[in-house]
Amino acid sequence: MATDERIGTKPKTHTFHNVSPLVKQQPMVNYGIHEMRAGPMPPRVVQVNSPGPSLHQLPPDFSVKETSPLLGGGRIVGGRVVRGTQRPASGTYDLVEEMRFLYVRVVKARDLPNRDLTGSLDPYVEVKVGNFKGVTTHFNKNSDPEWNQVFAFARDNLQSNFLEVVVKDKDIVLDDFVGIVKFDLNEVQSRAPPDSPLAPEWYRLENKKGEKKNYEIMLAVWVGTQADEAFGDATFSDSLVSSDSSNIISANLRSKVYHSPRLWYLKVKILEAQDVIIMSDKSRLPEAFVRIKIGNQMLKTKVSQRSMNPKWGDEFTFVVAEPFEEPMVISVEDHAAPNKDEPVGKAVIHLTDIEKCTDDRAHGPHHGRWVHLEDSISDAMDADKAKKVKFASRLHYRAVLDGGYHVFDESMYYSSDLRPSARQLWKSPIGVLELGILNANVFHSMKTRDGKGTADTYVVAKYGHKWVRSRTVINSVNPKYNEQYTWEVFDPATVLTICVFDNGHFAAGNSGNNRDQPIGKVRIRLSTLQTGHIYTHAYPLLVLQPPGLKKRGELHLAVRFTCTSVSSMLMKYTKPLLPKMHYIQPLPESQQEHLRAHAFNIIVTRLGRSEPPLRREVAEYMADSRSHLFSMRRSKANFNRFTSVFSGVVSVWKWMEQVCTWRTPVTTALVHVLYTMLVVFPEMILPTVFLYMAVIGMWNYRFKPRFPPHMDAKLSGAESVNADELDEEFDTFPTTKAPDFVKMRYDRLRSVAGKVQSVAGDIAAQGERVQALLSWRDPRATAIFVTFCFFIAMVLYITPFKLVALLSGYYFMRHPKFRYRIPSAPFNFFRRLPAMSDSML
Repeated sequence: MATDERIGTKPKTHTFHNVSPLVKQQPMVNYGIHEMRAGPMPPRVVQVNSPGPSLHQLPPDFSVKETSPLLGGGRIVGGRVVRGTQRPASGTYDLVEEMRFLYVRVVKARDLPNRDLTGSLDPYVEVKVGNFKGVTTHFNKNSDPEWNQVFAFARDNLQSNFLEVVVKDKDIVLDDFVGIVKFDLNEVQSRAPPDSPLAPEWYRLENKKGEKKNYEIMLAVWVGTQADEAFGDATFSDSLVSSDSSNIISANLRSKVYHSPRLWYLKVKILEAQDVIIMSDKSRLPEAFVRIKIGNQMLKTKVSQRSMNPKWGDEFTFVVAEPFEEPMVISVEDHAAPNKDEPVGKAVIHLTDIEKCTDDRAHGPHHGRWVHLEDSISDAMDADKAKKVKFASRLHYRAVLDGGYHVFDESMYYSSDLRPSARQLWKSPIGVLELGILNANVFHSMKTRDGKGTADTYVVAKYGHKWVRSRTVINSVNPKYNEQYTWEVFDPATVLTICVFDNGHFAAGNSGNNRDQPIGKVRIRLSTLQTGHIYTHAYPLLVLQPPGLKKRGELHLAVRFTCTSVSSMLMKYTKPLLPKMHYIQPLPESQQEHLRAHAFNIIVTRLGRSEPPLRREVAEYMADSRSHLFSMRRSKANFNRFTSVFSGVVSVWKWMEQVCTWRTPVTTALVHVLYTMLVVFPEMILPTVFLYMAVIGMWNYRFKPRFPPHMDAKLSGAESVNADELDEEFDTFPTTKAPDFVKMRYDRLRSVAGKVQSVAGDIAAQGERVQALLSWRDPRATAIFVTFCFFIAMVLYITPFKLVALLSGYYFMRHPKFRYRIPSAPFNFFRRLPAMSDSML
């Protein structure tokens, strides 16, 4: 099922593809890892998933390749920086290749002449370098427009020595020429942070004859790098897709940093209500219950007994996000009929009025409150009406925002943050994580444009509350990003997630129904990184889809984890993984999964409201939101992991069988000597065990992973999975397949579950036989066992323990000549004990 359909090798050119639709498209630049300025050294294929020589080896195409690129700080060789003779410029990023851009900031214009017959002007600016051009937005009937837009052209790919800034008048048929300013690129000055931004200047526009006019435009032109402040707001030459698409570019193509909101657990306990009266029938006592709603979360209490003063005592937990915009709506309702609930009263509580707590005193008596119940939500939100003294139904509740927990929004196995919600409980950071997104190679074209396969890719990385999104490089299967980001690290047992997507929303005029398609995912656990070491690797982008496993490309990254305090990091290994409230008042596992789903939906909603939005399909793929659904492939893979973990125990047992059968007499004799020493000197048992483990650890040091682990296709069972199992894995929930498919899969699941059921029954039967030794279910067997225990107790009382241990060990390792093929008496006795299987229906 694994395929690797590579796109043919592109010619080595260093020119952008032309954005003009009237000129033939230039060959695209191959910015792959093999084309970086890293000398002739080929990438070295390394096996990153193998902690020792006994595990499987990955296919070369699915393995991580170590590279030695020339970055801003110097060439990376073996994780170290080898600086050349030329010192890097100040302010450059040292984990990415330095890219030089020609920046053009178009600020504003003044005193522009009127061109239309109506006496008005609809101006816009066209910035041209050779065949590449950037276009600002146009303003209707404005002679003094302000744009304040920045354009960036890659310095190494400029096709001309002159920059032209042309002001035009937007017209229906043909745009009119207003004026032009030309720059010689050889005269443009360079700047780099920490220099202050270049001040823009006024330039007089020229007409077509080269005559200076009285109308002017304010511009700033300079040469900088990706460390420039204007990099994040610039429109790049590889992102120009139409003549007037600045709004679309601003919304979908620029690099941005997002911060997910801090999440809290809101704990609510409904105690009682007073004077609950049904206005339609005051003579009937209500069967009341309480419904609580916060955003899309809604829970309700049990139905009380008939009473005007019902009591519940039910406790609920919700997930809420800062800045606590949505209120909590409490509704008391009467269960009048099986399918009929009548509202009695409502109350609205603003979350900002609820007290915050960080310890286990979340539901003390001081958190209790009484609230009046109003007839409608509008009356409940009227503060002046609530202050009036009147007779009304009341509700007694307790609510607190508990900041002592960590609210999970992703799986705990690859979580990127484990801190509690309350900021005052956060510890100092132990280090800094730096990520350099260098470039990518896309082997499978994601779409077709102008009859050619291409891709419009961007990279998303997540660690903690911080999400980063690189700029989108359009019309390129070899995009080059060279963007660097930094995170504070609070715990080494966390995971950095990087994903590559194809942008499906940038094209002008699309319907907005397209989804950003995933190209691949990379996870890096920080605890597997050496501090101060720079990891430069090309990670394979593997995607599992219904057709099978595909390698869609490679992502070239540079990662460095810098520790600010070694002692603090080492002490982290002795501290609890989660905040203390998870151990003092643990939440049930089922409730945590329910709350995690709500937390994820809140974060997706917030990120979708950003500009540009980080869409739901991106967040779902980053968080692996479908991992909790059943998958036959995952079940088989987890079973193989289970057997692999206990393979060591099985190997020791088989080795002991060889010792007992005297297959190697020398080894058996040495084991007898060692066993005798341990029995005679029992104080040497623990030192010997720990010394043995230390020696094994030092021996395995030779085979330790030199590089961070990556997605393992064989461990995941993705190489041997069949098409039907994949189709089942990617099916919707609930299923939309035909009844015949559902019946076939159900029968297959019943077959697998039947085997699991048989194994569980056999394990339970062995445990029930152990219980039957003293339960007198079999009176004769229990009498024999009790008599045997009395006899053994007397023998052991008068016999030294060392002698008993020696004789038992020698008997267990006796020579095969003294063994019999039939089972021993204790084994026969145990097999005859009764189990509860005969009582099963």
